[in-house]
Order: sequence, then C-alpha cells, then structure tokens
Amino acid sequence: MGEADLTAIAIDAGTTVVKVVGYGPDGAELTVGRRPTRVTRPRPGWAEQDMADVWDAVASAVREVVAELPAPPAFVAVTGQGDGAWLIDGAGRPTGPAVLWNDGRAAGIVGDWERDGTVAEAFRICGSRLSTGMPNAVLAWLRAHDPDRLARSRHLLTCGGWLFYKLTGRPAVDESEAAAPFLDIAERTWSDRLFELYGVEWARELLPPLRDDDHRVTPLGAAAGAETGLPEGIPVVLAPYDICATAIGSGAVGAGRACTILGTTLSTEIVMDAPPAPGPADTPVGITVPLGVPGHYLRAFPTMSGGDMLEWGAKLLGLASAADLMELAERGSADTAGVRFMPYLSPAGERAPFFDPAARGSLTGLSLDSAREDVARAVVEGVTLAIRDCLAASPAEPDLLTLSGGGTRSGFWMRLISDVTGVPVAVPADTEIGARGAWLTGAVATGREPDFATAAAHQVRIAASYEPDPARAADGRYAEFLELRELHRPVWALGRERTADGNGSAHSGGAGA
Repeated sequence: MGEADLTAIAIDAGTTVVKVVGYGPDGAELTVGRRPTRVTRPRPGWAEQDMADVWDAVASAVREVVAELPAPPAFVAVTGQGDGAWLIDGAGRPTGPAVLWNDGRAAGIVGDWERDGTVAEAFRICGSRLSTGMPNAVLAWLRAHDPDRLARSRHLLTCGGWLFYKLTGRPAVDESEAAAPFLDIAERTWSDRLFELYGVEWARELLPPLRDDDHRVTPLGAAAGAETGLPEGIPVVLAPYDICATAIGSGAVGAGRACTILGTTLSTEIVMDAPPAPGPADTPVGITVPLGVPGHYLRAFPTMSGGDMLEWGAKLLGLASAADLMELAERGSADTAGVRFMPYLSPAGERAPFFDPAARGSLTGLSLDSAREDVARAVVEGVTLAIRDCLAASPAEPDLLTLSGGGTRSGFWMRLISDVTGVPVAVPADTEIGARGAWLTGAVATGREPDFATAAAHQVRIAASYEPDPARAADGRYAEFLELRELHRPVWALGRERTADGNGSAHSGGAGA
C-alpha cells in the first residue's frame, strides 16, 4: 500500500464550528480548515440551523484542505453534533431548518413523559435519559404544531447523516445516534415498545437504514466531488457522532478507559464492554450508546457544570477569561480558605450525573479571610468535583482519564483533575480530537488499520500525563461536596415551588453532547 493511502480527510461538524482536518501518510495533522456556523433562535427556547448553510461551510472547508494536501485523499470520514432532527424530502432537499440537540420547544412533551412514566421505562430499554432535543421529542412536537413539514419529509437524519447524504446520496443513521432514543440498547435493534411509548409509531417510515460497525463505507458521489474537490468514488465513512468520535480520538477504545471533554458543558464518558442493565429503581440519567468500536459501549454523563461556570467565575472576579481564572486559582490556598462552590449555575439545572431542573449554584463558607484567589480556586475545584461525580456514577472504574478541549491548556487544572478524581490523566497532542476519532474510524473501516486498539496505539499521541498525588487526595472534599449538595436541595425545592406558583421563571434545556 502506498504512502498516500493514509492521506485522508476527517470532517467534524460541531454546533458552532465546522472543522475539517487533513492527515498525512503518517497520520499527522497537516492542515485544518475551520468555518463558523450560525445557530438561530427564532423563538425563546428554540435552536435551529440552516442545513444548506452547514453543508456549504463543510464543502468550503473541504476544498481548502484538499488543496493543501500533498496527495489526493484516500478517504473522507464524517462525524458531527448529535440528536436533533435534520429532515429532508424524497429529493434530498431540507424541509425546513434543522432542529438542534439543545432546542427546548418540546419541554412540555418531555415533562408529560416524565410524569406518566415514559422516561423511566424508556431508560430501561435504551439506556438513555430523554431530553427535549432528541428526535423523538422533536417529531412529537412537529406532529402537533407543524404536521405539513412532516408530510413533506421522507428521511429523518442527524447532522452527520445529513453530511453523509450530501457526500454519497445515501440516507443512513449510525447506531450511536439511533440508540437514544429508538434502540433497544441490549439488542441494538429498533424497539417497537419505544415507538409506542413516545406515540410516534408513524415515524418508523422516516428512519433511514441503520448502519452498524461493519457497514460504514459508501463511495463519494459525483456531485459531491464537484462541490468539494474530493476524488469521485473514494470511500466515505460514516463515523459515530461527536462524543463517541472524541472518545475514540483520545484513545479511549477499550473497557475501563474514560475521557472528559472540557467544553461549555463537560461530558465525562466511560467505555464499557456491555451496556448496563438499568433496574426499575434506577434513576434515569446519562446516555448509553454503541461506541463505534465493535463490542464496546459509551456511558456518557454530559453535565451542565462546565466551561460556563468558569467563565462566570472569571466575570465575577473581574477577570478577562477562564484562563485568567486558572492563574488566579493556582495562587489560592489548598483548602480554599473554607470557600465551597456548588457548580449548578445553568438555568436548566443539572442533567448528569443526577437530574434536577431546579438545581442552583452557590458559594458558601465565605469569611473576611476569603481572598479572591480562594474564591477562584473554589470555583475551579467545584467544577472538578463534578467530573469526579460523573466518574462515581459509572458502573466501571476507569484506569485512565483522557482530557480534551480548551481547558487542557492549564497544567494546574490538569493536575487538579488527576488529584481530585484519583485517576491518571493524559492529554492528547492533536488539536481536533473528534476529527481524529473519525479518521481512526475511517482507517479501520477501510482496512488501513486492523482494529481500533492497534490504530489508537499507532496514532494517538499523548502530549502530557499527570499522576494523582496521594498527598492531595480529595476523598474527604468529595464527601463534603455531596453532603453540601443534599443540604441545598430544600432551597432548590423552594425555588421550584415559586416557579410553579408563577412567581419565577420557567426554564427548559435540551440535552446534547
């Protein structure tokens, strides 16, 4: 096989930025094309994107990258944001804007499902908690409020599925995206009972063919080649959606591995070799999806307590950025001078590893001895304890935690995460971890790598590693964190009662990765 066989392109279409990465024969990142994409909010709680604009952004970035590669790419792999509803008609034309994973228009429907037991029963089948931005909720809302659009629609796609369709002309959905909310996760098949529970039996005809780990590849179409500059007929690989691709790109491809995406929200994910079997008493929380690595699953906890909390802390302390907050926090006392932070500032409350829309944040333990740096450290520590909280909710105990996202630029935070979780931490060298995961999926799917373990060992490069310091173990601090949270619950309940009485603001929040 010639050297150019590993020259390839990976597309990672996020919610606000499209990234296209060109890889060289040795798997190194050669060039990255980025394009912003616009999220529109025509009404409170809505989140939409123009599907044609997203494709145009992708095609433009691909043309840029193709022009800079030393040889024509051997394949192109695609991943993207998950959930939502990207509907097209029989001719492949969008029937309206994409409804995104963080859209909240179906909050009332999901609330009804919560009260009538649908959420709990569905969790025992699909392994994932329902949210407003999942396709079942969006479809139910459209049936009630925009039936004409449904009548004009032929295929229900996701972001990755839409781009795969534009590249190949074939409608498809990957198992990772079908799992929540329509798959029986144990059988990895469509669940009749789930469609019945949601009252969307009619939606079965909208579902495209299901693609599993052995059926990811389709040739590039002529029209897509003309728009993108890609060679006609090269393999197009439908990779799992972004949270799975990020896990794969970080090297988390075997049971016992974990990764956390340090983004606006934090998504902590643990790889398992079998899906958990929720019992009747288990609280619906988190999501469970096929990883995209044969025989493995991803148990993910997308907490709301992430980068937004750090930006809030920076603003509170008159700092310009979260990076400045980290620098100030490093100067704080190890015990934060008694200051404690509950990182539940999102108006939507919290969704993982527990679910409570009324959850709210707080700073406690303040005194005249509290300095700005102690408050900064308490904020960072509170967010870090949320990561440990997600790891503790997993039925598996990870032996390594790989971190990605903008937060990895702070060595202080990386050491703190390792100490607080008690798990060794690794930071990959790649700038675009989701794209790397899509590329690894493509390399395996096209036979250029024999399996994911080998591919990750060859191609995932670690830039920095951190070992937990037993002298800074946080077991006591984590126990205190849990105790403080329980003490705050009555206050949250008061807020919930005020909202119910009409004296507060109702909030809704979609779930996504």
